[in-house]
Amino acid sequence: MTTDEACRRRLMTSAVILVALLVVGPGFAQTARPATSAPRDAQAEVTALLHEFLAKVGSLAMHQRFWADDVIYVSNPGVVRTKADILKGMKAEEPAARAGTGAAAPAAPAGGYSAEDVVVRQFGETVVLNFRLVQRTPGQPDTSFRNSGVFVPRGGRWQVVSWQATRVAPMPPKQ
Repeated sequence: MTTDEACRRRLMTSAVILVALLVVGPGFAQTARPATSAPRDAQAEVTALLHEFLAKVGSLAMHQRFWADDVIYVSNPGVVRTKADILKGMKAEEPAARAGTGAAAPAAPAGGYSAEDVVVRQFGETVVLNFRLVQRTPGQPDTSFRNSGVFVPRGGRWQVVSWQATRVAPMPPKQ
């Protein structure tokens, strides 16, 4: 076999392998799909944790439990916060709240928060949460945020390792 024939043969073999990979390759790739046989308790646990967090949003202890030590929180304006940043902000507000109301931590807004359109998906040992956070303040229009969180089990409980909050633009008045 000549050098040209050997080169063409290798080129043809490479082309066949490349085409085969393009045709069947996506079947080999591991894509993030919710586990079909995943226990529903992870979904229930994370949903319950979310509602507990919103009910106790003014509690420093709740924030310490909810956020993982290595959490990355990205706020609406794109500010990245760590758990230390979150807790520092809570501690800075705490003395003022105690002095004015006797509360142990800042209180939630008078109207409170709720979670709507909650979707919880489990991917192995990771849970992804998406929901619309609604902040209700008496006498003012509701404020909504689209939130996404990634939870992993840490020390026998679910904790947030990544969070993104994006404010939903207010709807223009109907004319």
